[in-house]
Amino acid sequence: MADSSFDIVSKVDHQEADNALNQAAKELTQRFDFKNTGTTIEWKGELGVEITSGTEERAKAALDVFQEKLVKRGLSLKSFEAGEPRSSGKEYKINGTFKAGISQEQAKKIGKLIRDEGPKSIKTQVMGEELRVSSKSRDDLQEVIALVKGADLDFAVQFDNYR
Repeated sequence: MADSSFDIVSKVDHQEADNALNQAAKELTQRFDFKNTGTTIEWKGELGVEITSGTEERAKAALDVFQEKLVKRGLSLKSFEAGEPRSSGKEYKINGTFKAGISQEQAKKIGKLIRDEGPKSIKTQVMGEELRVSSKSRDDLQEVIALVKGADLDFAVQFDNYR
């Protein structure tokens, strides 16, 4: 019987992130506490977001609104990294970026966790920015998924290509 496998990846669903950004932008234009503050949120590049506002407090509040929308859309806040508010002329800006891909160090950390606490029949292999996990037993793979989901990792993970 052939081995069953799945990939552990860290990626951002760009469509869901875009929907969250659009919902946050709409809420910023409609909420009373954001009226006449010049608060906006927009994409900066492929995975960057910029929040602009007249005051530092409104910029932080807009960031909270955006993070709330991300959570409602099912995106982990571990994949979004926001900077500190900085003064830019008369306005304050917060830049944030979405992190995608698993680094070699993070892949080794997950691999060690699986080797130490997972079933012994599991094999792991780093493939670029993802980690392939394979075994003859699908039950062992389910156990590994539960183990990785339960681990307190400092980055978001998803499971792909389960076969």
